Amino acid sequence: MKILVASHTYIVDLNCEKYKILSQLAPDLEVTIVVPKRWRPGGVQNRLIETQPRQEGNFRVVPLSNFSQNNQGLLCFGADLASLLRQFQPDIIQVEQGAKALGYSQLITLNRLLGLGAKNLFFTWWNLPYDLNFPASALESYNLRRTDGIISGNQDGADILRQRGYQGPIQVMPQLGVDEALFCPQAQPELAAQYGIQPHEFVVGFAGRFVPEKGLLTLYEALRQIGQTRPWKWLLIGRGPLQETVQERAAADVLADRLIWIESVPHAEVPRYINLMHTLVLPSETTEQFTTLTSTGWKEQFGHVLIEAMACQVPVVGSDSGEIPHVIGEAGLVFPEGNATALQACLLELMQQPEQAIKLGKLGHDRVLAHYTNLAIAQQQLSFYRHLINQPSSENLSSRLGVECG
Repeated sequence: MKILVASHTYIVDLNCEKYKILSQLAPDLEVTIVVPKRWRPGGVQNRLIETQPRQEGNFRVVPLSNFSQNNQGLLCFGADLASLLRQFQPDIIQVEQGAKALGYSQLITLNRLLGLGAKNLFFTWWNLPYDLNFPASALESYNLRRTDGIISGNQDGADILRQRGYQGPIQVMPQLGVDEALFCPQAQPELAAQYGIQPHEFVVGFAGRFVPEKGLLTLYEALRQIGQTRPWKWLLIGRGPLQETVQERAAADVLADRLIWIESVPHAEVPRYINLMHTLVLPSETTEQFTTLTSTGWKEQFGHVLIEAMACQVPVVGSDSGEIPHVIGEAGLVFPEGNATALQACLLELMQQPEQAIKLGKLGHDRVLAHYTNLAIAQQQLSFYRHLINQPSSENLSSRLGVECG
């Protein structure tokens, strides 16, 4: 089976691990990843990245000329894409840019014009209802009618695609897994001493953007309610506009010495910092403030830091925003988003019942090994591909529907 994947996500070598593993699951598998030759991610990485080709066995990354250097919906490729398709002759074409991506339309059309007969798939994270006007509505309709399968990063996304009229196969699974060899339990006494963390102190961890929708102020309020009654520290890894607000509140509440701020950590070092934590909290909150051209609002799409903590046997606490409850399952604690008192109760449960914390940590670790490692996700994805290969193509189904409805 020859698999071709197109996405800007894989300009980062670390993000390719799942597909490298997938290419090794059977002797007949070949995986080619198409990435833009030039890409400007924006945000803290606001620089132009020029990607390089690489090959390891039956896995390779091929940079191609591209149009749009910073918008995944508009990303599409130059004439060298057609040459690659003729040479590679894929059985699976997967574009990881969403349902209404121009690049997905391009791959669907080339698949048909070149007579490849490959199955068309796309991946999406989008988990909120949306409305489309022409021409975006026509683009999405064209894509969905010719889609053989969808991988959605969350259950809400799958439900929305059903509401949009798609009736074909959908697999719910994240885009990226976790490396269990890197993210694993490992005591960090020297690092704890470096940051002044005492053995008896309970470390509450947060890693992510310091923005309102990540629930940072709700977590602060929960810790403020605990106050001086328990020995705790709050380890914050990240950056963002709410840092000054939290610092001001902590100073006013005489809690500033309980907070440890770490702005940037290299990815290889992240497991060390997670292993400082007695719990990791993801208190995300659904908001209507975030807007795009086609929808309003935001809710948590997955929460990758949760599976990183679970892999380290660190018990997790999450709000019920978006996909968080589905990721945690029975292997952690979930509270109503924005409810600081409920979050306080979760934290106190872990502080006062260390045996419960150990139990949840082990459950989380088992859940990650079963569902969220790169190997587990690669196996799920290959199983989905094999299922699709044996199904009638979307083109044939569309033709039959056209005859029946005509």
